[in-house]
Amino acid sequence: MKFELQDEYIELFKLIKVLDLVDSGAQAKYIVADGHVKRNGIVEVRKRAKIVAGDVIEIDDVKIEVVGS
Repeated sequence: MKFELQDEYIELFKLIKVLDLVDSGAQAKYIVADGHVKRNGIVEVRKRAKIVAGDVIEIDDVKIEVVGS
């Protein structure tokens, strides 16, 4: 799946919430903190990590390619 950035970056937990991969922002923060999210192949545990164009986010078997607008 592709996500088109509208700004310079989006915080990781907000990206997960915007894509409706979870029911709430709190749930998004939990899965990040619990180590279920990879950013460019490396586990990312910072909920507010700035995701920019070119990043690839993986949550279980869901792959998100972040592209610029």
